[in-house]
Amino acid sequence: MHVDLLTLYFLAIGTLLASAGMTYWEHRAHPKRSKELRVFSAAYVTLALGCGAVLLRGHFPGASGSAVSNLIILGGYLLVLHGAAIWNGRRYALFSFGILALSAVTWAVAGSAGQAVMWRFVTAFPIAMVSGLTARELFRSDAAKAVQSRHVAVAVTGVHALLYLFRACILPWLVAPMGDGFLSIASKITMYEGVLYSVLLPMAVLRLVREESHGELLRDSQTDYLTRLGNRRWFFEAGERLVLTHLSSEARNRPMSLMVFDLDHFKAINDQFGHKTGDEVLRAFADTALAMVPSGAILARIGGEEFAALFPGYDTFKGKELGESIASRFAETMSSRLADRRIEATVSIGLAQFGDELLSLADLLAAADRALYSAKSLGRNRLEVAQSLQALRLPEDELSNTSSFS
Repeated sequence: MHVDLLTLYFLAIGTLLASAGMTYWEHRAHPKRSKELRVFSAAYVTLALGCGAVLLRGHFPGASGSAVSNLIILGGYLLVLHGAAIWNGRRYALFSFGILALSAVTWAVAGSAGQAVMWRFVTAFPIAMVSGLTARELFRSDAAKAVQSRHVAVAVTGVHALLYLFRACILPWLVAPMGDGFLSIASKITMYEGVLYSVLLPMAVLRLVREESHGELLRDSQTDYLTRLGNRRWFFEAGERLVLTHLSSEARNRPMSLMVFDLDHFKAINDQFGHKTGDEVLRAFADTALAMVPSGAILARIGGEEFAALFPGYDTFKGKELGESIASRFAETMSSRLADRRIEATVSIGLAQFGDELLSLADLLAAADRALYSAKSLGRNRLEVAQSLQALRLPEDELSNTSSFS
């Protein structure tokens, strides 16, 4: 089926206006990306206006119609770049002004005599450059790195840039030997790709925003609102994956330890100083522990004043050292952080090591909880190491391997 350029322009205008409407509608549902979506919507409208101006350029004197329509289209591409740049907290205002001014001057110098060369070849270069920068901005976006649709958006803008780069740098050398018929085919291919661009890019951007929002909702559902650590749900999901990996890998012979932390007399702190101070104590412990746990460890708030951490590669001795260091640093931090109020904030710790009798996260947590209970019953502000299941059946006064921070 033969489709002429006029039909392709009308098709591009229609898809761009539809994309603009959908993008603008979507911005209300995603307030975090509202500005970016509004800029993208304005970009699609500008590109549609540019395509409409192309259809009317013959009604203007000399090269003015071609120049104006090209500058409008270039402005649309610059708005697309601006929307991608805002995503990363960057701006291209000076660059946009400069490239529009340079293009306008080039059109003025070329005049009517150079109109054909400008329209067919030269004007493709700034579009290629702007599309290439857009692809780079989308690729570099830290906020969207984990979003799969980012690759689609990068591919769409990257292919668009390469096509226009071909039109600017290679096509002029092919037209002379192959004739104007080849140029007509190249123009139709460009418009076909332009129609696809007007559909695929808006779809990819909208998908990117939705995936990002979904990811944030998922992270929020797994994050403790106060400390910004993982919550109980996240701890069990991530911990189970880590334990399964440990059991099925060469690291099986490496040690793994779990610590349960419980802030001492936390209810008394809340009752005496108020919940705001209690929240400060919780955040202080979370900040202290997070700064000291090694990479690869899993740290979460699993209850009101209870935290848990899973340490791959840590045996009992190494775990005790780390636990004692966290407890000491926490006490020091509280002394300096709340200097105007005398608060003795300490932590009790239960430690259990992965072993023959403790082969699951539930086993580890239960053993560490029993050790934590012993720490509480023996005066608090101390670390207790879980005994073997057989030793745990002995009377409490026969338990050993304790450590106190006082």
